[in-house]
Amino acid sequence: MNNLPEELAKIVKEVDAQIAPRLAQIDEQVVFNQAKVLKAYVDNAVAESDLKGTNGYGDDDEGRDKLERIYAQVFQTEDALVRPQFVSGTHTLAVALEGNLLPGDTLTYLTGMPYDTMQHVIGLTPDKRGTFIQKGIKFSHVPLKDGEVDYEEAEKVLKRDRPHIVVIQRSRGYDTRPSFTVDKIKTMIAFVKQVSPDSLVFIDNCYGEFSEMHEPTEYGADFMAGSLIKNAGGGYAKTGGYIVGTHETIENAACRLSAPGIGREEGATLTNMHDFYQGFFLSPHTTGEAIKGMIYSAALLEKLGYEVSPKWNEPRTDLIQTIIFGDPQKMIDFTKQVQKNSPVDSFVDPIPSAMAGYEDKVIMAAGNFVSGSTMEFSADGPIRPPYALYMQGGLTYAHDKIAVTNAVKNTFFK
Repeated sequence: MNNLPEELAKIVKEVDAQIAPRLAQIDEQVVFNQAKVLKAYVDNAVAESDLKGTNGYGDDDEGRDKLERIYAQVFQTEDALVRPQFVSGTHTLAVALEGNLLPGDTLTYLTGMPYDTMQHVIGLTPDKRGTFIQKGIKFSHVPLKDGEVDYEEAEKVLKRDRPHIVVIQRSRGYDTRPSFTVDKIKTMIAFVKQVSPDSLVFIDNCYGEFSEMHEPTEYGADFMAGSLIKNAGGGYAKTGGYIVGTHETIENAACRLSAPGIGREEGATLTNMHDFYQGFFLSPHTTGEAIKGMIYSAALLEKLGYEVSPKWNEPRTDLIQTIIFGDPQKMIDFTKQVQKNSPVDSFVDPIPSAMAGYEDKVIMAAGNFVSGSTMEFSADGPIRPPYALYMQGGLTYAHDKIAVTNAVKNTFFK
């Protein structure tokens, strides 16, 4: 980071000193989570042959089955489904939920309205084709109160609707409310089990894996899912998703992913197993690097007078950093600078445009090695008030620091 304006260089130095103790805490968290993952690999006797993958039907794929046992051990669940056939996080969530819902069942979101792409899956947009609602599944949600779960209203909704599945969305999506920590999710799970004991609790864990020392499945969640081109893939996975949970929820999801009678028994892994194994092993470290990058970003942008969430010293439960610009042009200008400091496609000029699954135009900076990966440094957001940009931490803290500092310099210190 050469040629910084004197004022910015001074601010960066102040930020480095300010956040040093917080970065040390993240390093401790990484060691804790890495130990969990290493133990699972050793306990399951991972062999070089497990990394090879299969083709055709994918029958008798011991490497695939072993990796699923590793996921189940790490997340402390009965079973897991980890497959390259999941095309995105939204697809993974759709499979997990639809596989465990029947016509007439109710799906209830405890944490407010779901984000844009899941609204399409459920059928809350004009196009109902193929949606849950078209298939006879009912939907309800509990509006948030000041960014938190409204437990008084939630009790009314759960007792009225008796949902088969209650969804807890850990990360904020395109919302400005705080993401929910595992401690808060633990309270939510206990509440649901008390008020509506027959309901299954599902966790949308996208962006959350290894962001804390514990996961929601350790506290009674029935099943949980996420994308492999976010945290769990460690920057190595090029596609895929995972579902962890009870045997019953996993078997039901597997039938929805493939077909009844086939379930989890088939599904070629091709060349993905090496990336899946190495990525999950590196995930605690890579997630830690991303979080450190966002801590730095929060401290730097806050010193420049911008509203950020979470703040640099607040607890973190994912790798998303929200920056509220309050002005569409500033948001667009900063996003363009993020792209210019990306290792791939740095020459591309991001422009707001329509994007499948979203109601507003979206601007996205994502010069990544894996297309669409949010485990790598990226930034995106809908062009709508309050003009909030959602930045995700990258593969290395060094890259995040360099890129964000350069983006600040070229946006605000011209």
